[in-house]
Amino acid sequence: MSMFSTGILVLTSPLHTLPLRIAPVLSSAAQLVERTLYVHLHPGLNLGGGSQPRPVFIPPVVDLSTLISRLYSNAADVCGHLDVRVLLTNVRAQSQTVSNGPFPSPQSLSHSPDVVLTDFPLQDPGESHQVTQCLQRYTGHCYVCSPSLPSVLLHPQLMKLQEQEEGLKEPEKKAEPLETYSDVVVGGTFDRLHGAHKTLLNISCLLANRRFLIGVCDQAMLKKKVLKELIEPYPLRIQRLQEFLQDIKPSLQVEIVPLEDPFGVSVVDPLLQCIVVSEETRRGGEAVNKKRIGNGLPALILHEIQLLKDAHHTETEEEKISSSSLRSRLLGTLLTPLKDTSHLPPLPYVIGLTGGSGSGKSSIAKQLEDLGAVRIDCDKLGHEVYQPGTAAYRRVLEEFGSDLLNEDKTINRRALGKKVFGNKERLKALTDIVWPEIALLVKGRISQARQEGKQVCVVDAAVLLEAGWTDMVHEVWVTIIPDEEAVSRITERDGVTSEDAERRLQSQWSNAKQVEHANVVLSTLWEKEVTQKQVLKAWNLLQKRIQQRQEGQ
Repeated sequence: MSMFSTGILVLTSPLHTLPLRIAPVLSSAAQLVERTLYVHLHPGLNLGGGSQPRPVFIPPVVDLSTLISRLYSNAADVCGHLDVRVLLTNVRAQSQTVSNGPFPSPQSLSHSPDVVLTDFPLQDPGESHQVTQCLQRYTGHCYVCSPSLPSVLLHPQLMKLQEQEEGLKEPEKKAEPLETYSDVVVGGTFDRLHGAHKTLLNISCLLANRRFLIGVCDQAMLKKKVLKELIEPYPLRIQRLQEFLQDIKPSLQVEIVPLEDPFGVSVVDPLLQCIVVSEETRRGGEAVNKKRIGNGLPALILHEIQLLKDAHHTETEEEKISSSSLRSRLLGTLLTPLKDTSHLPPLPYVIGLTGGSGSGKSSIAKQLEDLGAVRIDCDKLGHEVYQPGTAAYRRVLEEFGSDLLNEDKTINRRALGKKVFGNKERLKALTDIVWPEIALLVKGRISQARQEGKQVCVVDAAVLLEAGWTDMVHEVWVTIIPDEEAVSRITERDGVTSEDAERRLQSQWSNAKQVEHANVVLSTLWEKEVTQKQVLKAWNLLQKRIQQRQEGQ
């Protein structure tokens, strides 16, 4: 069967039976839908018998909160590629409900559905056509859909499961109502919305009747985050939050504010009634209440949700689903599309590898060399351009004076360094002489590698970006580590003070600025074996790109 970009999954099973069957249902849906899967809970919906289905609103109950957590947890395990969103439009408190009333106006979704799926069990195979027609009508009443929306019954894949369920399912208990509040608050980074974020947001929307306030970490709150350079920009995180919340509960008044400290508006807003926390952030919620009481405001109800376990975590990642784990999985992958390099010969394929002092760039270059790349060490080439008799040698002496010469007529680079240190104009005068000469040597090495039939070259250059050498390479790879780790490594390696190490880092491009220009990002923050796995992953993905490029020519 053909794949669809976006689908709506209408679940008609009773809520108490869904936890057992949600994983196989999602697994079946993931075989048909590629990008976004909306989940519409409608327990007891009758699509059989040709009758016109009526909307039935679900009251907010504790079981629903548990089911939402299970659903996102299962989605992360069995269909990680899908953006799953649980819709709450038909979840309403008894006081807000006109039971079995007419359908409200159809809701627009941010991604237009291409297919509607359901777990509705057929009593008679002959009913199939009637059920799909009924499902299309029903979905069209609830959501803005194409009139010719295809529909798929997922029940055949679930028959065996249903038979097993008969002996396993618990008897239905009386639904325990969920306490709801007019104004609810949460805080977080919300980087690359994942299942744990969506659980937090969905349950918050379930609890909130009127307004949902979200504090989103901005610059000051990101400094201690792992791989903070890979955190999505604040405006993009806001945009994704707004889109998600508009989809799941458009009736809610949503306010999103930047969070510059751990408390934000949660300690001054008198209308707030409830803060949603996890086991991990409960103490933060308690600290908020302490501040509120100090400000003469009532304490917030702390509603705690369970953390979602990450079935795919590695030894360096957290056991829970987290943004930092997702960011670490981006290392070695292609983060930004490749620029047009049609002006470069196809082979050798040239990687420009750069990174700040102490970032482990040289060790990564050595690993790539061991994997078969030709390494072009620009630091060594920099020494070559200063050799007596070269064009750069003559021009440096003209510009900076012959008092730089050692007894053997070589340039004393330490003395030269003192002449340009802290003087941007003099430093630029030097780099304007030296960088073009190094670039010529790099091009010569690449040409030599081409004649030898080499497949990949790695241009190992600390100044790759500053010197504007990106036009010589097919891809830019940047290696990063936190500044405090870089300072520690530089002081240990070079025997300089931490102040000198910090000054050295400040004279270079920041990690964040380098990452803006990177196609691939790597980090040597962890043990050597972790870096090796990362580089091998990057190398294998590179081989696929090279192969695709050759096939496309």
